[in-house]
Amino acid sequence: MNRMKTIVTFLTSFLFLFSVQAQQVQWANKLIKYSSDLGGKQFGIKRILGRPDAFPQAGSSPNAWTPKNALNVEFVEVSFEKPQTVKQVAIFENLNAGCVSRIAVANASGKYQMVWSRNTNYKTPTFRGSIPADRKYYYKRKRRKIQEAPEVLNPGIENALLENAVPDVVSVKIEFNFALLPGQKQIDAIGISDSEIPIQATVNTIAAFEKLPVPKTIALDGIIPTNPTISTDGKTLFITDVSKEKDEIFSFTKNGDNWTGRKSETQFNTNANYNYIEYSGKDFLLKGGNPYAKGSNECGYELFSNNNSLGTIKIAAFNNYEDTSDATITDDGKIFIIGIETDFTQGGTDLYFTQKKEDGTYGFLQNMGKAVNSAADEGMVQLLSDQKTMLFSSNGFSGFGDFDIYVSHRLDDTWKNWSEPVNLGSKINTNEFDGLPFYDETGETLYFITSVDGVNVLKSVALAKGLIANPQ
Repeated sequence: MNRMKTIVTFLTSFLFLFSVQAQQVQWANKLIKYSSDLGGKQFGIKRILGRPDAFPQAGSSPNAWTPKNALNVEFVEVSFEKPQTVKQVAIFENLNAGCVSRIAVANASGKYQMVWSRNTNYKTPTFRGSIPADRKYYYKRKRRKIQEAPEVLNPGIENALLENAVPDVVSVKIEFNFALLPGQKQIDAIGISDSEIPIQATVNTIAAFEKLPVPKTIALDGIIPTNPTISTDGKTLFITDVSKEKDEIFSFTKNGDNWTGRKSETQFNTNANYNYIEYSGKDFLLKGGNPYAKGSNECGYELFSNNNSLGTIKIAAFNNYEDTSDATITDDGKIFIIGIETDFTQGGTDLYFTQKKEDGTYGFLQNMGKAVNSAADEGMVQLLSDQKTMLFSSNGFSGFGDFDIYVSHRLDDTWKNWSEPVNLGSKINTNEFDGLPFYDETGETLYFITSVDGVNVLKSVALAKGLIANPQ
């Protein structure tokens, strides 16, 4: 696909290496006034605050402000944490860029002065028809079976250079003429700088991830794979084949650098549709895909030992807007982590945890916090044996394409405080779907699913445990 190639050309390649050492950059941190707001956690006006998260991948995102009418004149007024000299204002338009019409700045007095305007004349076309904004709260809800991302339409960054630098700026007012271009409009972020060096978006990754070898494709005898899981001893690979209406779990045995001995795990393929393994430890195995009913406390997961069922996992007041989910569990079974969508999500699918009670059931789900949950979708989670290092997939943070794979670390014992997610880099994350990560700690190898021409492929890459546990 040429979708992301266009974006990368526009934004320049390897933006994550872009340095802003020579300039002071601030991002809007408070709303003052605005013309319209869809409301809610997705697409709302507050999504314009902070660093870009819909860039550099760009395209439609619930992490960006969507005005109520795609062809109106609109405005937003924002302030910044500290006064500073401003030579540049950058507006990140992740859909149909080129609609910024005027920019004004103000100091602590609150009096605005116009500092930039777009030159237009009677020949400049405007579009008067009404294109209603996408107000769907459940926009682009994740399915375990991968779906294509929506097409990216003309994203761009308006790096407006002021003729003269303005000192002590505390707020900026941006006016948009969205009728200048057809189609939906979205604004990701607003930044200011004291330099003419163009403000760009960055991906939070590390140089070591960019030095990883190229991931290898694992041949699986015609299987279209999802949900790779490796046993604790590193000798068995469980994979689900989604080529047919009924998902079927297969296992493979490690044979040197290859996986051989394809075997259908019939004892686990009991559901009519979904069957997949999420965790394979020394004492038990976690299987997903079971049907469940609202109000039953069933969550769709079951534990097995020696191929015998140990019973289903029950969670107090469990509810999920999706048909399926992805989950993991600690090796002692005390903490269960799941990616689902509920009334309490930050936006789409979020990561939740629950603790095991004395009766063997699990308590109420608790959201794992805004550090790892965005207004978009997070899920496909794996927790390493240290119970602190967490891999997951998301399309809600700055990345390289559709869903990317990230790593975050637990900061305390509440399970609600996590470090800022670090992207695993462009060697692993492509412009397509990359997700369902599973890290084999024995072989120090990362396995994951990537989409190649719309088809799932299983890949692996050698990745030192120390690097993923402490990315620096």
